[in-house]
Amino acid sequence: MRPTHRLLALLGLAAAVPLAEAVILVRIPFRNAEGLIPQSSAVWPYDSYHDMRWLLVYHNSWLMFGLLLLGAIVLRGLYSAALVGLAWPAGVRRPSYRALARRNLEVAAFTAVLVLPFAAYAVAASVVSLSWFLFASLGPMIILAPFLQRMAVGRGLWRGLPSAELVGWSLLDFVVISVAGGAVWQVPALMTPLVAAVAGAVNGLLWNLTVRAAVLQPRVRWRRVPVVPIAVVLALATPLVSQVITSPRHDRNTFVPPALDRPLPARVRYAVILLAGHESAYDGRPLGDPAAELFSYAGLDADGRPLPYRRYDTHRSVNSSAELLAAQVDALHRRTGRPIALVGRSEGAMVARRYLGDRPDPRVQALAMFSPLVRAGRAYYPPPDASTGWGLAAGWLLRGMFAVTQVGRTAATTPDEPFIRSLMDEDGPFFRLHMMCPVPGVRAIAFLPTVTASEAPPDPYIRIPTVEAPSFHGGLIGRPVIEDQLINFLAGEDVNARRREYGLLERLGAAWHAPNLALRINPVWEPTVPSGTPAFSTELYCRPLRQPD
Repeated sequence: MRPTHRLLALLGLAAAVPLAEAVILVRIPFRNAEGLIPQSSAVWPYDSYHDMRWLLVYHNSWLMFGLLLLGAIVLRGLYSAALVGLAWPAGVRRPSYRALARRNLEVAAFTAVLVLPFAAYAVAASVVSLSWFLFASLGPMIILAPFLQRMAVGRGLWRGLPSAELVGWSLLDFVVISVAGGAVWQVPALMTPLVAAVAGAVNGLLWNLTVRAAVLQPRVRWRRVPVVPIAVVLALATPLVSQVITSPRHDRNTFVPPALDRPLPARVRYAVILLAGHESAYDGRPLGDPAAELFSYAGLDADGRPLPYRRYDTHRSVNSSAELLAAQVDALHRRTGRPIALVGRSEGAMVARRYLGDRPDPRVQALAMFSPLVRAGRAYYPPPDASTGWGLAAGWLLRGMFAVTQVGRTAATTPDEPFIRSLMDEDGPFFRLHMMCPVPGVRAIAFLPTVTASEAPPDPYIRIPTVEAPSFHGGLIGRPVIEDQLINFLAGEDVNARRREYGLLERLGAAWHAPNLALRINPVWEPTVPSGTPAFSTELYCRPLRQPD
């Protein structure tokens, strides 16, 4: 076959699979998963990362998981062998397709096993809507990409460093997938297959460039050093290092905005309850105004004052925390006679929003959420004593990963602690559909760090005023501008500060989420999902949920 014909065949083959996936997802319809489409023909390991995320969300038994895993490995290995064969540079003797197939089946099996734990982190990101898990899953993919691309073209290439050219193409792969994922999601449904096919053809060009760079690498540095195992160890260490860096190291007050550690301005008519986030602590010190107090995850004392609590106390379920909040709202309202404003960060925002979702309360008239988990409950895994259930293997992979990253920590976070389970069990549809919705009779606002844009697919799920600012999760508190906006909101002013780049960041992140688990197929969620909701419907944001029997 002539080089030009081979290139055209490569582009056509690379475009065919994304085109087929796009047609299926548009037909269902399953809009939230469209950002994954371009990865279906991407280079290693992004192609396997695409497969493993689908697999971890959509299996409900060990038998189903094993069969789908085997099928994914075989199909991915044979498909990649064909792409490598067509991308082989002219003038260089090409191995037989049988040899390429054997080699790529080995790489497919190795990559699947290697990628599975990080794909499970992507599932965790869908459960808790927290960018840390998403970034912890992507870092290893970027590290491993140039090494795995070399391994696909010949034996012995697990030794030695990839060339700078191959590393550069690998980084470009990541950028192209991110842009293509956002483009596929952005266009109207009728255009999605066409854009998916174009993205697949671009993948074909990248296969051509990466295979050429791997085959024609003129000089291999560290030729005898087994660098692939070293890269694997570094990739596996990424979540552990990140967890150590971000772990709290004290038991003092961890959520006291400076604006509320002194007397409230006279123009603020609310009494304020501050709700800190997960792994926070409170040592019992009062705030600077008698009309403001910290919410206690340990409850109230005999005088109705919040008790000190430790980090472990924040691990309780959202509903049990909401019960404690109900008692504290009542006590503070009786003591001050003022309407209540709830100011919550992260888990505290979830507790406040769930409380208001369950109990329309005229005493609570304002809600400010800092770094809320904007769309938790998009995936599921069953409790450890279950033998079946959607996401069964994902749950056990996460338990293994958490067991490693939490070594040596007291009161360690686990994938099955009551707080995390409450985000995906019967309350999953509420957090998935209602977190950023208006509350009747309540002035609501969300303070969103820009990192939040990567935490959920870019649907129009935000239905309340927001203040968006460059920051990581939980990092907005303490900034003078944000403090002023919070006080202005509590004083009754309309506050809304959207950023133009926020939507762009949402779309660039669309490629890296796990697909959402369909609402109606999970029996745990079925009692609260509105009757008649199609299994793969676009989300029914802010519509009433059924009350379980």
